[in-house]
Amino acid sequence: MHNDRLIPSPAARWTARCLGVAAVLFFAGLVARFWHPVWGLTAFVQLDRSYDAKKIEEFRTQPVYVFQDSGPYDGIAYSQIAYHPLLRAPELRGAVDNLAYRGRRILPPALAWVLAGGNPRRIIQVYVLLNVLAWLVLAALLWRLLAVEDFRSWLAWAGVLFSAGALASVRESLTDLIALTFLAGAMAALEARRPRQAFGWLAAAGLSRETLLAALAGLWTAPWLSWANVRRSLTTAAPLALWMLYVRRLLGPADPGWGNFTWPVAGLVEKWRASVADLAHPRIPLLAWTTLLATAGLTAQAVYLVIRPKFSDPWWRIGAVYVLILLGLGTAVWEGYPGAVQRVVLPLTLAFFILARRRKAALAWLLVGSLTACAGLPPLIDVPTDGREVTAARRGDDACIVRVGAGWHGREETRRHDWAWSDGSGPAFLDITAWPQAARTWRLECFLRSPVPRTVVIRQDGAELWRGAVNNDRRPVTISFRAADGGARLEFSSDTPGRLENANPDARLIAFGLYDPKVKLTNSP
Repeated sequence: MHNDRLIPSPAARWTARCLGVAAVLFFAGLVARFWHPVWGLTAFVQLDRSYDAKKIEEFRTQPVYVFQDSGPYDGIAYSQIAYHPLLRAPELRGAVDNLAYRGRRILPPALAWVLAGGNPRRIIQVYVLLNVLAWLVLAALLWRLLAVEDFRSWLAWAGVLFSAGALASVRESLTDLIALTFLAGAMAALEARRPRQAFGWLAAAGLSRETLLAALAGLWTAPWLSWANVRRSLTTAAPLALWMLYVRRLLGPADPGWGNFTWPVAGLVEKWRASVADLAHPRIPLLAWTTLLATAGLTAQAVYLVIRPKFSDPWWRIGAVYVLILLGLGTAVWEGYPGAVQRVVLPLTLAFFILARRRKAALAWLLVGSLTACAGLPPLIDVPTDGREVTAARRGDDACIVRVGAGWHGREETRRHDWAWSDGSGPAFLDITAWPQAARTWRLECFLRSPVPRTVVIRQDGAELWRGAVNNDRRPVTISFRAADGGARLEFSSDTPGRLENANPDARLIAFGLYDPKVKLTNSP
């Protein structure tokens, strides 16, 4: 009877598989929402306006999304390094803060360059997809490592994949999740009794994020101070050591990062105090609550490892090492919503869920440990949008984005249509950004509508492109225009005055509406 209850039923296995497929589709849907026909997924590299003037030349000659109101993050450094993985391009020094430090984590940028074949248009798109690919590979590895066959094992699987650290690495195009995937591959090889492969994968993890070499403790075998352990450790660390010597010789000494550490436990206590205090007068209530829950989840993971020691278990040794790292981290790593700590100690999260699953820990441990997902999901749910953009298109190296400029109220939309009303104060302009800088001919297709009969004229640089009568029925319009030196501007005008939209006191003055615009390339050398 007791053994029968330990064997999952076919229904439980089927449910776990369905939940697994649903989780993967959910993740794919979150990522797909960020896709843009021109920008692709470049919003993930977190380039903002303050760094726009410093970016490398390749980022100027092709579309890369620029945030207007948020700070930059490390992904912008690694994505630019991907264009010059040998770190020899002089412009990298001005574009990447602390290049000698960022340059240590060379494997993901170099991998992007190789997979893209050195093609400048593809490199950044490949780089941002590396974390997505790492998430999918890790999902497959964990499914086997956790032997997912019921809800509890599925919860452990999802607890790693949807943790704040894992999703932050995807959202900000960092190297942490890639390094964690290499670590999971190393442990899978170790459990399959392929130690050479295990140490090889761990060496790759170290070249992705140097702190992952701390996981060497999990690959050692008794006796712990044997020459075999020392030799394998030195061999594993050798690629990173040689690369760091190259970087030092090329760029000089890097910040060792000791400022990220403080007195033991001080950073954790400070984070708890700040998280609780933030709930009293939160600037952003959702982030305040999710940060508190994520901190609770990470703390629970560390507590479980401390109270359930088993030195002979490789996973426990990995987790224990990262508990020590966690306790020594300082304010710079803990601060923020939810803080970089969630991804810095991702191996702790991985070890916790592996151990909790294999030791059949109480469901409460799995649920509390999964609280970090509360802080991981909001950034992937919040998709950046440009309220002025009305249409965009890309074909090969050619791309074009059309935005409403002066003279329009702004873009409006339903599920089937989008439109913008001119404000009736004078000419209304469409601002067009185009790549490359060379001249191209584009075709704009749209509909024009007006609440009263009027004549609308479309001009570019004073030259008339179209003139026609517009009334309350939507009239189709097709024009061709030239874009050169990065863009163009189209002027829409009418001599008939605007009128109030309705009888409400706050009614807008409107003249004519631009409906469902589409832009297409008509010629390219």
